[in-house]
Amino acid sequence: MNKAIILLSGGLDSVVSLAITKESCNNIIALTFNYGQKSYLAEKRAAEKISQYYYIEHKVIDLDWLSVISTSSLTTKETIPYISKDNLDNKLIAQNTAKSVWVPNRNGLFVNIAACFAEAYNYDKIIIGANKEEGTTFKDNTIEFVNAINTSLENSVNSQMELIAPLINMTKEEIVNIALKKTVPLELIHSCYISEDKHCGFCESCQRLKRALEQNGRTDIIKKIFEQDS
Repeated sequence: MNKAIILLSGGLDSVVSLAITKESCNNIIALTFNYGQKSYLAEKRAAEKISQYYYIEHKVIDLDWLSVISTSSLTTKETIPYISKDNLDNKLIAQNTAKSVWVPNRNGLFVNIAACFAEAYNYDKIIIGANKEEGTTFKDNTIEFVNAINTSLENSVNSQMELIAPLINMTKEEIVNIALKKTVPLELIHSCYISEDKHCGFCESCQRLKRALEQNGRTDIIKKIFEQDS
């Protein structure tokens, strides 16, 4: 089968994963999750535009209860931490920012919801934007996570199904490079933890995206999607 469910936040990693998947799958459903995150409206708009661009079906899944139990700075009044570009590779600092934005079992939950859709609609692939760079601080962005989920799926669904992470061995620089080669509409993405409009340019997600764009010589895209003073 050439049918896939993709977790589509509208950010860099999920959008590039979609572009890669689109080359081999002709039937794709994108799932965007509303778990009370501060950037939800921007993520939803981005995911809708990306889905229209790639001519795929798009669904929004509401998970209001997740924000109720979460203490993450993504979903509470706590301030989302800023990080400088110079500290992105400082593991201790990155681990602290990762701890602040961690939402309980978020990716594990999202994948299992996607598995419900995949089994119900007879789809055999679930796509996630897990990547090497974020895997250094987020355990649900690692190959170990992907392998563990696939082992679980063998016992939790009654059909052949696989979780696939096309970017699992790639850095953000490499992901942006792939995006440019595949003419991914990067001006439509939204990777920011904070803003509902343009990218703030200061949160960790923004800093990683901005650095990757700079490494690929695309300051023109930075000017389009980031706040002027970031």
